[in-house]
Amino acid sequence: MTMVPGEDGPATGPTVLRMLLGAQLRRLREGAGVTREGAGWEIRSSESKISRMELGRVGFKERDVADLLTLYGVSATAERTALLKLARDANSPGWWHRYGDVLPTWFQSYLGLEAAAALIRTYEVQFVPGLLQTPEYARAVILLGHRGATPEEIDRRVNLRVERQELLRRTRPPQLWAVVDEAALRRPIGGPEVMRGQLDALIEATASPHVRLQIVPFEAGGHAAAGGAFTILRFGDQDLPDIVYIEQLTSAIYLDKREDLDYYALAMERLCVEAAPPERTPELLGQIADELYPR
Repeated sequence: MTMVPGEDGPATGPTVLRMLLGAQLRRLREGAGVTREGAGWEIRSSESKISRMELGRVGFKERDVADLLTLYGVSATAERTALLKLARDANSPGWWHRYGDVLPTWFQSYLGLEAAAALIRTYEVQFVPGLLQTPEYARAVILLGHRGATPEEIDRRVNLRVERQELLRRTRPPQLWAVVDEAALRRPIGGPEVMRGQLDALIEATASPHVRLQIVPFEAGGHAAAGGAFTILRFGDQDLPDIVYIEQLTSAIYLDKREDLDYYALAMERLCVEAAPPERTPELLGQIADELYPR
């Protein structure tokens, strides 16, 4: 099934379109009994290039896709037209392209995946998840890592984060399930007024039917995700595997092997059990706000 981009649905970015087209090309190749080596020869390239194309990790030349479709025996005009259009769309820049001056390439890939996810499960230990940050809190977090930046650059980075949050306001938004360590909520980022505003915003977010927020309290002690923050993305198309995203200071790791996915899925399940139940979250947030940042 081809996932078609739309304003109010998922898969609006080129990252996932490349993954979808790659998965369909792999299925067509295997159905035609063609090896990766044979496919690479057809487009004057290599087996490894075909592998990267089928994983959605490179862009697509329309001519290459057309040649592969011919090799795989795809002659129906409608099917060829749809797949060639998908190749063109997959090469189109995402909305974040205009922030290229402040956006590292390794994070651009994540934004494409996040925009297309049906379910986003994330664990945070240091900060409030980016999708739930207020502009004031986001500015304070950004300043921590970019103290030498100009005010204009800081503004662009804040605007990028705020625009990223628009996916939660789509007609069909993804489900966001965030587990946050209590330490992140007590860390005084930006000062009392900023923190109070952020905690109030989190309380408001818990009222949304597509946001589930849990807090891992201090009394939980050591827990399943001692290694640090991570995000698991799940997509609405069966051709796409779940992806684990782990951000580092200057790069990121993307995991899609079954053993890795199982490990992180189990860690997330344990975190959800160790965390306070979602229905207690507004109460806990209110307690922290009243204790540390009274009105």
